Amino acid sequence: MTSILVVEDDPEMGRLVQHGLEESGYEVTLVTNGIEALTSIAQQHFSAAAIDVMLPEMSGFEICRHIRNQGNPLPVLLLTARDAVEDRVAGLDSGADDYLVKPFAFAEFSARIRALVRRDSTRPRSTLRVGTAVLDAATIRATVNETPVALSSKEFALLWMLASRAGAPAPREEILQEVWGTTQYIDSTIVDQYVSYLRRKLDPLKPGFSIATLRGVGYTLQVDA
Repeated sequence: MTSILVVEDDPEMGRLVQHGLEESGYEVTLVTNGIEALTSIAQQHFSAAAIDVMLPEMSGFEICRHIRNQGNPLPVLLLTARDAVEDRVAGLDSGADDYLVKPFAFAEFSARIRALVRRDSTRPRSTLRVGTAVLDAATIRATVNETPVALSSKEFALLWMLASRAGAPAPREEILQEVWGTTQYIDSTIVDQYVSYLRRKLDPLKPGFSIATLRGVGYTLQVDA
C-alpha cells in the first residue's frame, strides 16, 4: 500500500486529512512535529509527504530543508494559511515540490498528492549526460563539471525533461503534465518560476547548455556548439 506522511499539529485538521487519504486507499502516518517527521522518514519509505508550514519548534520549511540536505528525493507538499508570494517562494526554495494554501478543498489536495505519488512511482532509474552536466535519476542529484548542484526534486525533474529532449520544444502544458503530474489546479507560470531557478543555479557554472524561451510555447534546452 502507498504510504503518505502527514505532519500537522492541529488535531482536527490532522484527523480530517488522515481520514480522507485513508478513504482514498493510502496508508497514512500522522505526526505533529518536525522531530517525529524526520524520525519517521529515516525509518520508513513514503511516496509523498504533506507538511504544515506553521509547526512548533521546527517549521515546515526547516523540515523540508533537512530532507533535501540528506539527499532524500521524497516528494513534499507544503500546507499553509499564508498565501503571500514570498511565502510560496520560500516554500519552493526550501525544496518543496508543491505548495497548497489553506483552506483547501480535499479534492484539490488529493489531486496534488496523486501527482506527487505518480511522479515518485515513475521516476526513471538511470543517468543522463548533457553538456558538462550529469543527472542521476536514482538519487535525484546533479553535477556540473563534477561540482554538485543543489536541486529540489521538481527542479531536477524539469531539468531531466528538458535535457532528455535537448533541442526539441517543451510546451508548458507538457511540462506541467510530466513534471507536476497534472495541468489542473496549477498556474502555468510556475513553470517560468522553476526555469528561473534552474538558470540562476546552472548558468554561473557554465554547464555547456542553456534553457531558451520559446515565446508562446514553452522552453527548450540548447546544447552549446
